Amino acid sequence: MKRYEPPAGWTVQAYRFALDPSDAQVLGLRRNTGAARFAYNHMLRRVSAVKAQRAAEASYGVAEADLTPWQGWSLPDLRRTWNEIKQWVAPWWAECSKEAFNTGLANLSAALGNWHASRTGTRKGRRMGWPRAKKKNGRRSARFTTGAIRVDPSYRHVMLPRLGRIRTHESTRKLARRVRAGTATILSATVTETAGRWFCSFQVAVQRTVGRRPAHAPKAGRVVGVDAGIKHLAVLSTGEMVPNPAPFKAALRKLGTAQRRAARRIGPYDPEARRKRTASNRWQRAQDAVARLHATVSAVRADSWHQLTTRLAQQFTTVVVEDLHVAGMVRNRKLARSLTDAAPATLRRHLGYKTGWYGSTLYVADRWYPSSKTCSACKTVKPKLSLAERMFHCTACGLSLDRDVNAARNLAALVRHVDLELLGDAKTGRGAYVRPVRPAPAGGAAGREASRPVHPVNVVRQRTTANHESRLLTER
Repeated sequence: MKRYEPPAGWTVQAYRFALDPSDAQVLGLRRNTGAARFAYNHMLRRVSAVKAQRAAEASYGVAEADLTPWQGWSLPDLRRTWNEIKQWVAPWWAECSKEAFNTGLANLSAALGNWHASRTGTRKGRRMGWPRAKKKNGRRSARFTTGAIRVDPSYRHVMLPRLGRIRTHESTRKLARRVRAGTATILSATVTETAGRWFCSFQVAVQRTVGRRPAHAPKAGRVVGVDAGIKHLAVLSTGEMVPNPAPFKAALRKLGTAQRRAARRIGPYDPEARRKRTASNRWQRAQDAVARLHATVSAVRADSWHQLTTRLAQQFTTVVVEDLHVAGMVRNRKLARSLTDAAPATLRRHLGYKTGWYGSTLYVADRWYPSSKTCSACKTVKPKLSLAERMFHCTACGLSLDRDVNAARNLAALVRHVDLELLGDAKTGRGAYVRPVRPAPAGGAAGREASRPVHPVNVVRQRTTANHESRLLTER
């Protein structure tokens, strides 16, 4: 399906509101999200059956032209097949919105496409397996793209197809005022259930002047280096240390109590009889308590990162971060839980699109740049620096300060040494360079980043300039 491209001067962002539906509306929400799950599972079984049948026929020596016709998994093919069989496999289809079934088919098409891309090598990352069926008690979600989708002028209700007018838990005036002024257009609405609470996310095309600094932002020219960590959420080159709320660590005691209580309840599976059974109401309540704790942890973590990244994008003209290999860092068993609790990769993902919104620039330092081992005063690089050493002591100039502050200052200094004629070329040790990040494209969460400098790096010129800067530092 062709991706939506907003006109010039517009960008795509989301507005998310908590809902307070009535009991009848909750049933309608569950009915439509269940329809999405049903369409996904049914068509997945159909594609899997056709795939297995063709493999069996091929093993018997059947010619390619005589094999069972293949079931296409593009969204138009899945939708065409579903419309032909829905009156037999789902005679209740008229009770739900057609957009609910389209949600399941679109998700299945994307899942099968990702599987095929991973298998053929066109998708990066770990190899993906065949899609799995969605469980009944899994995450409920449905997306509406057509029909009556709007925000009520009273700021307290939203209108959704086949569900009607649903009250919101919070005011919707930020979106309603933009829609009324003509600077925002609602493209779609997605309802999801998280730990017993229902939310509605509007995908909106918003008219905003990309690159315009907010009125309350300081003057241009400010550069900040940001070093993400564990003890502190982030350390800035200005010396500020943003505390890490560590929400999962704070909830461990309550979470352990809730999970032990849930383990004592009668679940949906009997290990002795080896069969499914109807779960008790107390088991369901215990599971809901565990889910609420996890939702609280996730909300606290997301709020902390959003507040920090918004402030950085608004108050500084240039933000420099590291290219962290978080997937490799979590392999350390002693740091895995603390790293996942802090979620340091969120810093780069949020700044990827917020810097484009507020007119600032994001630079990503090379992954192998020794920001922690380099002295921020004399640029001497230490051969070794263990994680246990929390203070950086330079044997050359005698500098002594916190290692995270030292790393943040080195990141900020990278941009000050960027050659404007050679974009992305920083005169640093070990061939490190700073990589500018372009503003996020429409509908993208974090934008696409350049994997190499925009222009080829002149190695001779780089070495000459670096030697000249080294002499200047020595003379000082």
